[in-house]
Amino acid sequence: MTRAPAADRRMLEALVCPLTQTTLSYDADKQELISEAAKLAFPIRNGIPVMLVDEARPLE
Repeated sequence: MTRAPAADRRMLEALVCPLTQTTLSYDADKQELISEAAKLAFPIRNGIPVMLVDEARPLE
């Protein structure tokens, strides 16, 4: 996983998993925010994180 630009990094640090309230990691290649605690990947579409559990992809 790569690092987000500074402005984006500040925004990402403010976001938490809606299920577990834990921090997320950013996967720039897949454009996803990863919740290791919930084992979910939340998509980023057009630069906007979609923090809906129904839209998240289960991690394998």
